[in-house]
Amino acid sequence: MSSRVRATVLPIAGTDAGRAELSIGAGGDRTMELDRAAEADVFAELDALAARGEKFSVLSEEAGRRSFGADYPLVLVDPVDGSLNAKQGVPFFGVMLALVDGPTIADTVAGCVVNLINGDAWTAIRKQGARRGGKPIEVLRRTEGKPLELVGLESTPSALAVARGLIQRSGKIRILGSMALAIAHTAGGSFDAFCAPIPMRVFDMTASLLILAEAGGVATDLGGRPLGSLACGLESRSSLICAPSRELHTIAMRALAGE
Repeated sequence: MSSRVRATVLPIAGTDAGRAELSIGAGGDRTMELDRAAEADVFAELDALAARGEKFSVLSEEAGRRSFGADYPLVLVDPVDGSLNAKQGVPFFGVMLALVDGPTIADTVAGCVVNLINGDAWTAIRKQGARRGGKPIEVLRRTEGKPLELVGLESTPSALAVARGLIQRSGKIRILGSMALAIAHTAGGSFDAFCAPIPMRVFDMTASLLILAEAGGVATDLGGRPLGSLACGLESRSSLICAPSRELHTIAMRALAGE
């Protein structure tokens, strides 16, 4: 699926044709031509699965929920995560795919996040570990004496105030514009922590949260509450603070609190 989406989206990213606005998608965002084209590729693959007798449902950010003969398993699809980057020609966006056998984050069976610029793929299967490029994820070692060397944020300008404590205690910060990819990078230790200071759509986090957990990382909301019981539909929202280890998560939580 990601290979087809990549071949379709890259030629129109950052172009007037790709930026053409069509309608409002099921997730509430305005659908652009590049979103539509990417979703068409995904559904072409899913239609082929259904034709071979598989029964499942799909929940897509653009088309909403569609049944292929069974409520579960449910495939979650964000055809272009970071679509504003894609629209503007900023080379950092991906496709998010998750498989769940129930309504919550804890029910995630498999997750896949692919960087559509370079084809880099993160995958995870519940209780079977996480991989990057087909190899088990090896978390980068921390630099001695720098507990929060690099921190990622998913944020609107107004939300920066909420993360002020974390920002002030970080060596450097990055705001990349694709939450699925940013959490995946956190799973591998590229970021010492990643924070969404204000509630964001849980749907967008689903695949990456499994990748993070299977790589040994920790994720909660800003109050320290676990996320497993949250519904992974398009309406559910939550803040997020995650890190590649429990130690770094604790440091990030304390920083948020101004400690």
